[in-house]
Amino acid sequence: MRKMTIYEPAMCCSTGLCGVGVDTELLRVSTVISTLTKNEINVDRFNLTNSPQEFIANKVVNTFIRANGLAKFPITVLDGEITITGRYPSNDEFIELLEIPKNYL
Repeated sequence: MRKMTIYEPAMCCSTGLCGVGVDTELLRVSTVISTLTKNEINVDRFNLTNSPQEFIANKVVNTFIRANGLAKFPITVLDGEITITGRYPSNDEFIELLEIPKNYL
């Protein structure tokens, strides 16, 4: 099984879904990850506020930050390589990158 991790900029909570105005893209990503988890597909998700150690511990992410700063976040890492920067994967990209059936979403 492929390993996907999403690294996000600092947010107020682990999903970014708190506050008055809910970001529909964050809601979509949270829903996708929740649905994948129910199908036993794990996607790790870290934001800088709650898990800064994850940004330091991952050499690929740490190198990316030193070269680019946080302006190109979120970033998606698949099997240890950065595959998407500056946005979240689309639903179709989740399916393609994780090599899972469409009905998982």
